Amino acid sequence: MTVLSGKAALVTGGRQGIGRGIVDAFLAEGAAVITCGRSDRPEGLPEQVIWHRLDVANPDEVARLATSIGSLDILVNNAGVQIEKIVPETTDQDWDTLMGANARGVFNMCRAFIPLIQPIGSIINIGSISGNVADPGMALYNASKAFVHGLTRSIAVDHGPDLRCNAICPGWIETGMLDAGFDLADDPVTARKDALARHAMRRFGQPGDIAKMAVWLASDASSFATGQCFTIDGGLTAASSLNPGLF
Repeated sequence: MTVLSGKAALVTGGRQGIGRGIVDAFLAEGAAVITCGRSDRPEGLPEQVIWHRLDVANPDEVARLATSIGSLDILVNNAGVQIEKIVPETTDQDWDTLMGANARGVFNMCRAFIPLIQPIGSIINIGSISGNVADPGMALYNASKAFVHGLTRSIAVDHGPDLRCNAICPGWIETGMLDAGFDLADDPVTARKDALARHAMRRFGQPGDIAKMAVWLASDASSFATGQCFTIDGGLTAASSLNPGLF
């Protein structure tokens, strides 16, 4: 028997990357899966997955979706964007775009769906190691993920034991966001090589690595885990600043 059989899950930002990895993993474990994004249904999404067009930053759209869906067992807040700028370069539009998706969007979804989550359901927020240690040149992104971590703890404290709320904090995962980060470097090829040497696992993560943790947090196997931010980064933040590739 698959571990999520009989459970209904909503995953935001399921078009690609980590979100799509979680959608596929939940399906494989027997969940009924709904996902959403700001554009039309993507090609290749399994037909049994229900797609909604949604801007998570818009509270009215989120409220309408909540009314349409009704009860849930699992909510995964994955939708987000990345902007590579330092504070003086950041515009008001950048603030609205990034904080709208990464911070307000997570808040909107939690506010709308907490009353609809079945006992004892699971909220999984996708944070980042960037909410704990700042990546250079990504000030707003770093701040938005710190918000997600704090909100995660607050929801766990305020709403236990009716539901559990945890965050997954990915490290460097092979998605378009990772490539955009390396493009900030003067020498992206050398930067990528150096970054790999700083990972104990000597590789970057894959969306499936995060999806496996999401399955565990969504399942009854994690019934005593709440209010935690789980770092999944291949050992990157466990190491000192010394580059092991130099020794």
